[in-house]
Amino acid sequence: MIRNYLKVAFRNLWKNKVLSFINISGLALGMAGAVLLLLNIQYDLSVDQFHEKKNLIYKAYNKGVVDGRLQCWDVTAAPLAPALKQDYPEIKQVARISGTEKLLSYGEKKLKAEGNYTDPSFLDMFSFPLVRGNVQTALKDIHSIVITEKLSKKIFGDEDPMNKVIVADNKNRFMVTGVVKDLPANTQFKFEYLIPWEFLHAEGIENAYWNNEYAGTFVELHSNADINSVNNKISDVALSHSNKGRDIRVFLHPLSKLHIYGRFENGKAVGGDNIRFLGILAIVVLLIACINFMNLSTARSEKRAKEVGVRKVVGAAKRSLIFQFIGESVLLSLIAGVIALSLVEMSLPVFSALAKAPLAIPYQSPFFWLAGVCLVLFTGILAGSYPAFYLSSFKPVKVLKGVLKNGNALVTPRKILVVLQFVFSIFLINFTIIFQKQIAYGQSRDTGFVKENLIFHPLTDDLRKNYKLVKDELLNGGTAISVSGSNTPITGGGTRIGGLNWEGMDLNANVNFELFTTQGGFVKTNGLKLISGRDIDVESYPTDTASCMINEAALKVLGFKNPIGQTIKDVDVNLKVVGVIKDFLIGGPGQPMSPVLIMGTNSASFISIRLNSTASLRNVKDAEGILKKYNRNYLTEVQFADDEYAAKFKQAKNVAVLINSFALIAIFISCMGLFGLATYMAENRTKEIGIRKVLGASVAGITSLLAKDFIKLVIIAIVIASPLAWLFINFFLQQFAYRTTISSWIFLAAGASALLIALFTISFQSIKAAVANPVMSLRTE
Repeated sequence: MIRNYLKVAFRNLWKNKVLSFINISGLALGMAGAVLLLLNIQYDLSVDQFHEKKNLIYKAYNKGVVDGRLQCWDVTAAPLAPALKQDYPEIKQVARISGTEKLLSYGEKKLKAEGNYTDPSFLDMFSFPLVRGNVQTALKDIHSIVITEKLSKKIFGDEDPMNKVIVADNKNRFMVTGVVKDLPANTQFKFEYLIPWEFLHAEGIENAYWNNEYAGTFVELHSNADINSVNNKISDVALSHSNKGRDIRVFLHPLSKLHIYGRFENGKAVGGDNIRFLGILAIVVLLIACINFMNLSTARSEKRAKEVGVRKVVGAAKRSLIFQFIGESVLLSLIAGVIALSLVEMSLPVFSALAKAPLAIPYQSPFFWLAGVCLVLFTGILAGSYPAFYLSSFKPVKVLKGVLKNGNALVTPRKILVVLQFVFSIFLINFTIIFQKQIAYGQSRDTGFVKENLIFHPLTDDLRKNYKLVKDELLNGGTAISVSGSNTPITGGGTRIGGLNWEGMDLNANVNFELFTTQGGFVKTNGLKLISGRDIDVESYPTDTASCMINEAALKVLGFKNPIGQTIKDVDVNLKVVGVIKDFLIGGPGQPMSPVLIMGTNSASFISIRLNSTASLRNVKDAEGILKKYNRNYLTEVQFADDEYAAKFKQAKNVAVLINSFALIAIFISCMGLFGLATYMAENRTKEIGIRKVLGASVAGITSLLAKDFIKLVIIAIVIASPLAWLFINFFLQQFAYRTTISSWIFLAAGASALLIALFTISFQSIKAAVANPVMSLRTE
């Protein structure tokens, strides 16, 4: 019997080649889209789940009222870790992490690499296995270094790296005491080497103040410890050690939830938005494909009706017919699944790059194949259920007489399904348009600084020693019009500083400022607008090391009516306000303007250069030449402010491409469903069309008659989808502090696009039916 079912199924596929191709293609596209999205979800759920101690490891967070809102952040003070380990017996061990970039040298080889300062316990807490060296001793010595296999290959080639000496930044010597296996793709940790935290302390650069937060602190609890009890005990650890009286509370958040639920709102962990969005999108794409299958299957029901009638007359039971049609659907789903797998394999590199997730098909996993079989069966049964019950319900007497239910009824399941398809598609079109509009709105935002003709470079030891020579040569030679040394480029954002005091402040206020430090020339070099006062200039005014500038947002927080000359106290330092500047953008384009404090300093980490715009290309090369001249022992790689700013939009643009792609897939599959319904309705109205032509109806008149019914369906879909899209878009835009407006033209454009696409889809079938020879249609009996 099964053999007979398969034979009938393949005969039907071959007999209706075009519809079969469209049916399988639609299912394959829907399944491929769903699989890509599910692979992304699987990756997100797997991040850092491979650590053996994941259920015992937590990350320390600070919590406090900042700028009038309860906020949580995961950068902590360096002394927090040893205080937790010493004072709380439930805590087994701790590990701090702080990122760094160094120039590593071995012989003639020089390369830049990113790594972490960390405590020796890091390698014991986390499952990053060593292929060489001992976990317990690898980071005990302050001049030891653990490198990854990949970095070892870059530096040493095929040589044994153990006990060899690497020179960092041309001054610090580190001995290789371990080689860690290359990090898996599904981890939030990114490093090429590890250096002991104690090295920072030995060099006097640890910055061990409780009010300076820059470290990530991880904690491993004993297996019998209760996390709620521990959180209650450690809550006031920062408050008890801080000499500024900041009401900051400490709590631990599970490592296993960091990736998915690492965002906090009003002190509560929230997240999973990305997974929910991808999951809903996967369901929608697959559902649209299944609806398309149903429409195409029922569209050719007229041709299979007599087959059903004959089978019933000779004794076929309804359940056997249902089994046959669902079996055919599963067969189609299997074929579509094989094609979908090929499509996924081909598109995976592009999709991975856009999603910024190193996705791969886990062929070696039994769970993958089990999930694949379940997906095929689920899709086949879901897509074939309605056609199976619909076709098996035909009454043989009516079927064999040629009397079937009229497809021109006001409401039919097929029409409802097409409306549902276009509701999803129109919804996606609306969301696509608003997403693009939000990106464009952010790109057009006034940054408050001039990013064009602005370059910067890290201040190496050589450049720091020769800073004045470099600055003079850049300015005197006409290459640059301004040069500034600072702790970070303006596009990089400052470090956070809190706990400041000033006259007239609200005692309950807990304001965090973005902190920049500069030697001078910060305003002119970065193209900022000075509202009052002057720029900091440590060279001309040595006392400017105790001076600061503020922006408009900071002025609003401070509440100074006459800010110039006012004093802001930072621990034992009184900072005198010498200037006020216009707000400038820090962080992402969708974020609000933050309070900024710019302090004077004698040291800097970056040199920023405002090029002379009259010959910018030549000046870039000249500036590189000058930097290389005084930076012979280091690599010289100039960075451009406009490129750095554009990079902030890269991920948003990638997401936009993904949304556009899946919206197009959904629309394409929906059009297939519309084509199926057009075919069905044309078949059911063949005689009507023939009679109308005989009576003198024109091709245009018949075409508009057929198209009118479809346009009604699309208009209904627009009416349903538009308010739903407005509600979702309004919620989506609330995530941005700086957001675009919802314009009526968005919904009009989405609706018009859907109508045009629908007209284009049905025009072929409508015109084909309208130009058909009426003699052939009226001779069918």
